Amino acid sequence: MTATLAARLRADLTTAQFTVPTLTALWGSAADEALFRGHRVPALRALRSQQKPAATLARLFVLGLPVAAEALESALPTLGVAGAAELGLVAAEDGDIRPLLDLRPYSFTDQHGDGSWWIASDLGELALGRALREDHVLGVGGASMTLSTLMIQTPVDSVLDLGTGCGIQAMHASRHARRVVATDISERALQIAALNAAVNGIESIEFRHGSLYEPVHGERFDQIVSNPPFVITPRVEGVPAYEYRDGGMVGDGIVEAVIRGAAEHLTPQGVAQLLGNWEYRGSVHAFDRVRAWLDSVGNDTVGLDGWIIEREVQDAALYAETWIRDGGIRPGDDFDALYDAWLNDFAARDVSQVGFGYVTLRRPDAHSPAPRQRMERQLGPLGHNPAGLGAHLAACLAAADRLDALTDSELAATALTVAADVTEERHYWPGDADPTVMLLRQGGGFARTVTLDTALAAVVGASDGSLSVAAICAAIGQLLDVDAEQLTAEILPRLRELVETGILQLPEGTDR
Repeated sequence: MTATLAARLRADLTTAQFTVPTLTALWGSAADEALFRGHRVPALRALRSQQKPAATLARLFVLGLPVAAEALESALPTLGVAGAAELGLVAAEDGDIRPLLDLRPYSFTDQHGDGSWWIASDLGELALGRALREDHVLGVGGASMTLSTLMIQTPVDSVLDLGTGCGIQAMHASRHARRVVATDISERALQIAALNAAVNGIESIEFRHGSLYEPVHGERFDQIVSNPPFVITPRVEGVPAYEYRDGGMVGDGIVEAVIRGAAEHLTPQGVAQLLGNWEYRGSVHAFDRVRAWLDSVGNDTVGLDGWIIEREVQDAALYAETWIRDGGIRPGDDFDALYDAWLNDFAARDVSQVGFGYVTLRRPDAHSPAPRQRMERQLGPLGHNPAGLGAHLAACLAAADRLDALTDSELAATALTVAADVTEERHYWPGDADPTVMLLRQGGGFARTVTLDTALAAVVGASDGSLSVAAICAAIGQLLDVDAEQLTAEILPRLRELVETGILQLPEGTDR
């Protein structure tokens, strides 16, 4: 019956053109921005003169305000108010219909093209007018959008979405996987996620209840994606623990558990991608702690390939403030008590800072070299990645594999090419003929900036795919009156780094 009602809802939402462009046209970009900041008055004012079905649906499900039963019957002619109530979307109150869930359009672009869905979740602070319940099911937020754009979209047989929440990552994974298993510790989250899959006509997702990897014991997947409840929260009485963000473990234990457990649930060469927090404890760098997690991941493998990218670092006090406010608590006595609890918790582990970032893991196969671990801090804005960052991550992993198969002499015999999104920037003192600073700037990916010296600038500048590295270095050696072999040996490690980060590219067919 739920499938039938979901299909009716899908038909009505389609007919009403309940889409992101429609809503923006109804209330304008300024109201969009106000909603993002948590204010609905501009959007509400714009809807007062609107009678379209999309306006009724927006007032009810996006702004969280009641509507007349007759207006909703008109907006949902196939499903009807009774069907919406049966799906758990609405309830009658004082002659009007009030929302029980948030339901809004969501649009995106990935490697498969443009897409759009409707996503249900629990009502937020804007509609509730109070702090969230601890079993709140979050909709599509900043973290979930970040992970979906990071997702490598290479076609695979199976994907595990660990901690699915409203189901958004599982839905994205269904676009490149034959089957998806989505798990969550929250029965309510699984119910809402299943509703979202049904409303959008997605039938390849299986939903299972349980904590972490328990629901998939003994199973392996080609890909694991997870936006785990990684927020570091004090485990003391009086501090609310929200299911959508707090994993129930001390410190960054939930991220450690997801990383350590990944190897036993990945197929050889399988990839796991997740977001996470990690603590800086005393004099121990967080990357050293994460590296230890990667090196001790299970009984059947020596370690995981790991690419850790730290995107933000907050001091302990700012971190506490951020997440106390996230739960809807505003400055006052309750805020101060929670703040104190957070700082006590951090002090107990000598935590000074908390890092946030992206984790990409891969299970080696029998022919893989020693696990490769790359840990870096990229705090600046990302480059232009219209179909998401996943394609760049996949290309970098593939480039690293190809580099592993090339000796230095083979790489020297290779003709490299500068990626199409890379530009060179030179700075001069007025009147000088030679530049004082030379930079390579990456337009996509992580928008890396690389400082060049004369030799590297010359090699990169000549890398148009026609001459080998050795031939270019021989010519530069003559111009600079330096030993060509020594120049080649010195520059090859830097070229490997530029290839691995997508700034330079190997020609096709250079694998041995």
